[in-house]
Parts: sequence; structure tokens; C-alpha cells
Amino acid sequence: MRLHLHLLSDSTGETLENIAKAALAQYDGVETIKHFWPMIRSEANLERILTEIAQNPGLVLFTLVNSDIRRTLETRCRGLGLPAVAALDPVTDALSNMLGQTAKARPGRQHILDAAYFARVDAIQFTIAHDDGIGAEDWEEADILLAGISRTSKTPTSIYLANRGYKTANIPLVVESPPPPSLFALRNPLVVGLTTSADRLVAVRRNRLLSLNQAPETAYVDEDAVKREIAFARRIFADNGWPVLDVTRRSIEEAAAAIINLYNERMK
Repeated sequence: MRLHLHLLSDSTGETLENIAKAALAQYDGVETIKHFWPMIRSEANLERILTEIAQNPGLVLFTLVNSDIRRTLETRCRGLGLPAVAALDPVTDALSNMLGQTAKARPGRQHILDAAYFARVDAIQFTIAHDDGIGAEDWEEADILLAGISRTSKTPTSIYLANRGYKTANIPLVVESPPPPSLFALRNPLVVGLTTSADRLVAVRRNRLLSLNQAPETAYVDEDAVKREIAFARRIFADNGWPVLDVTRRSIEEAAAAIINLYNERMK
């Protein structure tokens, strides 16, 4: 089944994209053709988009706060016989009822350059500068430190956590090269050990070698050697009492959510 999905936003459209992605994940066998229309701030912008919608009819999702632009979109979609769904209306309506306030109708308000925004930028800069064991002298400044053997998703998980505002460092655990003693003396960061199953790790590493045009059969992907690496890392985790997260069947988002829960529990 093919679906044209039109996403219209008066801001970056990031929120709307995430809503659409979460909803579409519940359906199988759907070929989705996304038409992404961010930063719609005038009727003139909308007119050009409406022409495209008429040529590629489908579901219209929008986050538009300007009442005139919304009304035009809804009226024209009704004329085309197309559903137009205001993705955030149920939430803002519920908040208005609970808070006794009317929503301000200011586009892009969630992207305001406040203290939290600059803290997130700082977290991203810190995380990039402390990837793969770099900058050990600054680890005490981290909120979270991820430890694990090669290809256990340390870097992408660190970047995701940084985007959530957590200063995150990560260090690879290598059998032949023990980590610096400072790792075991940290007091401020939550240190989390990442692990995965041997068969998944072998598959991920083999694909990595192939992508680099390197020989796919080395000790790096030998199952017995990989099992020894995993055991080595688990001993370090156990000896230091660090929480361990198995990422075998977890996406980056799921792993990060679990780590944030551990961090919040620690901060109580």
C-alpha cells in the first residue's frame, strides 16, 4: 500500500516528523512517500504547498498555530476530500483545560534559546570532545560515562544522550590495553557498562570490516575471541559495581532511555 504523507509545520517540523514516525511504526507493508513542508509562516507559502497536495493526495498532518493559515488549510483539504489532522491539538486543549490558560500560538516556541538550549549545546560539544576514550582528564565533569568493547554502540548512544542534555564520555575496553586508573576513581559521572551478545557483535564487526574493504576473517570477528572480550568487560563492570545494559535488542533510543532512568534514580 502506498501513502502520500504531507507534514506541514510553521517551525522546523521535528516534532511533527517524530509523531508521524511513531504512528507509522505501528503498520506493516506501507510504502510512505513523505512530503515535508517546514517554516510555513504565510498564506503565500501555503498556496504553493496546496498545489502539491492536490497533485499527490494523501494524509495531511500539521502543526500550525496561525488561525488564518490553519483555516485555509483545513478548508482546502476538505474541498479535496483529504483528512487534515492537527497533531498537537488534543495535547494543547488538555493543557488549556487543566491550566486555565489559552495557548500563546507562537510558532517554534519549543526552540527558544533559553538556558536549557545552551546547556544542550554544551553537552554536545563535551561529548564530541570526549569520544572513544579521549580527554580522560575531564571525565569527572561528565554526567554519564559509557564503557564497553568495540561496536557496542557507545558513540551513537553518547551523541543521543548529549542531544538530551547529558554530558557523556565513552571509553573502549580493550583486553590488550587496560583503561587508565582514573576510570575507577570517578565520583561524579554515572558509569554504565554496555554489552551485547557474541553473535550479534560478530555480525556487526564483520559488516564494519566489509564496509572498510578489509578482510572479514580476523581475530576481531573470531567468536571465541569476542566471547573473551565480553567476559573481560563484564568482569570490569562487576568488580566496580557499575550498572550493565545489554544493547543486543535495544535501539539507540531505547538504550538511552534506560540509561537516563538509571541516571535519574541515582540523582534521587
